[in-house]
Amino acid sequence: MPLVLVTILSAVTRLHDASALGKISVGVLGLLMITTAISAIIGIGMTQLFGLSAEGLVQGARELERGQDIIERSAQVADLTVPQLLLSFIPSNPFQDLAGARPTSIISVVIFAAFLGMAALGIKRENPALGGKLIDGIDVVQKWIMRLVRMVIRLTPYGVLALMAKVVATSNLDDILGLLGFVVASYIGLALILVMHALFLSGAGVNPLRYFKKVWPVLTFAFTSRSSAATIPLNIEAQVDRIGVPPAIANFAASFGATIGQNGCAGLYPAMLAMMIAPTVGIDPLSLEFLATLVLVVTLASFGIAGVGGGATFAAIIVLSTLDLPIALAGLLISIEPLIDMGRTA
Repeated sequence: MPLVLVTILSAVTRLHDASALGKISVGVLGLLMITTAISAIIGIGMTQLFGLSAEGLVQGARELERGQDIIERSAQVADLTVPQLLLSFIPSNPFQDLAGARPTSIISVVIFAAFLGMAALGIKRENPALGGKLIDGIDVVQKWIMRLVRMVIRLTPYGVLALMAKVVATSNLDDILGLLGFVVASYIGLALILVMHALFLSGAGVNPLRYFKKVWPVLTFAFTSRSSAATIPLNIEAQVDRIGVPPAIANFAASFGATIGQNGCAGLYPAMLAMMIAPTVGIDPLSLEFLATLVLVVTLASFGIAGVGGGATFAAIIVLSTLDLPIALAGLLISIEPLIDMGRTA
């Protein structure tokens, strides 16, 4: 939360005036929502191509326990309509949101930080000397938080080693083989998302191969750490130092991309789950009404997904509950969750 707060705050205060905030925000958010919608369509296609369905999957003790945990978490968002979900983004108590009190706390912190930044720009305009001191102070705090994050990042390889050892030691090979189709379909879908990104880059006059070479360290860190939020500092560094993106836009893109419109966790994954679960309750997953609703709900639900492990589960909860699909069935994939989460995060 401190990282997201100071990153957005710093991004806004780097702008020459508050009017530029709207243009940058619309551009970044628009692209994130478009790519998430396309990612959902890719997920739908992969599910049909591989003939994936939740029917016939065996629920063991771990799956039942995971399903119950998901049902308990869904109580936080079960009764939210789409307008209520949008209203939940607005911070009524920023201190509670900084403590992560609500499922949508991250997006609320983003909004709060943006308002704080606009207030700082207002002070700078009215009193340049005082405003300059305030903005210098914000830069100091950002460097302080970034330093803290780098201290944590240095420990990440050891944490990843322990986590992967636990995954391998506690995984059942038969369970993984039984869900191998979902793993393969997921990674082909994720590869297609990267192709989509490459097409957008080409359309913007950027060489995709050169681009991916420059951001490869960011992607590999995201893959091993399974945390979008922890990748924010490397993301900003790669954009500014290797690609030449202006710092204000880099801060916005990195922060928004880690909390809104995650193509893998909030786009591809919930769409695949919904397509697999729909036939179990007698819904035709290929009906135009269901498909259109699914893509719309997935796109809206991608707002405010926490950029840490488990964000995809929360996205799936929102999508499944909004579509009145059995939420507990999402627990069927617990045995392969870490394997696909690495790719989704990258």
